[in-house]
Amino acid sequence: MLPLTSTARPAVRALRASKIREVANAGIGHEDIAAFWFGEPDEVTPDFIRQAAVDALNAGDTFYTHNLGIPELRQAVAGYLTRLHRVTEAEEVAITNSGMSALMLSAQALIGHGDRVVAVTPLWPNLVEIPKILGAVVDTVALRFTPQGWSLDLDCLLRALTPDTRAVLINSPNNPTGWTIDHDSQRAILEHCRRHGIWIVADDAYERLYYNGVANGVPTVAPSFLDFATREDRVVSTNTFSKSWLMTGFRLGWIVAPKALATDLPKLIEYNTSCAPPFVQRAGVVAIEQGEPVIARTTARLRKARDYLIEQLNATPGVQVAAPAGAMYAFFRLDGVDDSLALCKRLVADAGLGLAPGIAFGPEGEGFVRWCFAASEERLAEGVRRLRGALGAKHR
Repeated sequence: MLPLTSTARPAVRALRASKIREVANAGIGHEDIAAFWFGEPDEVTPDFIRQAAVDALNAGDTFYTHNLGIPELRQAVAGYLTRLHRVTEAEEVAITNSGMSALMLSAQALIGHGDRVVAVTPLWPNLVEIPKILGAVVDTVALRFTPQGWSLDLDCLLRALTPDTRAVLINSPNNPTGWTIDHDSQRAILEHCRRHGIWIVADDAYERLYYNGVANGVPTVAPSFLDFATREDRVVSTNTFSKSWLMTGFRLGWIVAPKALATDLPKLIEYNTSCAPPFVQRAGVVAIEQGEPVIARTTARLRKARDYLIEQLNATPGVQVAAPAGAMYAFFRLDGVDDSLALCKRLVADAGLGLAPGIAFGPEGEGFVRWCFAASEERLAEGVRRLRGALGAKHR
């Protein structure tokens, strides 16, 4: 009998562990931590959404549903996307157990061992590691940072999208930088991918948390490939209820895919989770039907928090930061920092401040730190006070 040395495949053992979790774990046992390390709103899910889940539970809605989700939610998502982007049919929509599950299912449907995938980075580590679980190779194209903000070298990305590329992964608005792609770049990428048969997987989790446009007093949605891609294009959009509707703990998301691909998704969902819980799906229906005021208020609140934090960080010596166009993060550079993980651990230990290390988002993020500003101004002010105290002590 061979000795048991490891129960996981080499590809799994090679996955990078979450350095955000590593920093958070360093804070275990500390009673006073001003924590901004996780990407999560600091408000509970609105009452009417929670009540919809409670009502469904009380009504006995506790059984399996169709793999693709209850018809009411698929139709609600289709109608929502039709209002925001283009006409979408319920047959193009698959309901998933979270946006994270939507990304994993999309990758399982499209990506196999040995495939080449390109990702625009810095990027939420989960999205970069998913293809690796499946045995794919991930190459990256890095965004560029300037005092005016983060930008994409479009020509560099197009050169990286060679005919042997299976898929390109684009998260916009981006976690951690807040960079948001424009329509002209999206059109150029789509045309290029059409020529070479490359799939576009768009992580649109933050599309409603967009600060650069207002129409009739209502915040506009971030640019999306769904605004002009046809139903036959190799474009998959994934999304989540977590951010816009303050539903992180509900674990509910969706995929929009061409019908030819969507017909195979029930098999993958069956062999992963079977279906999303029905009472959670019922809450999702109510969120879409009644939740626009929640999104408007959340976006306005986060814009105010962003403006406050960016102003305070720009007034802090040794910090370089630009206002993000979307999402809920300030991703800033600290002078002289070349080990962001060690820095964030020191901030926890010495200042009681919890931030996410830039290295967690790939080597392109080293020297930077991510701060989730989905918090009250009072909490942000306390965090700034602790950061300045720590940086002042560092330079003395």
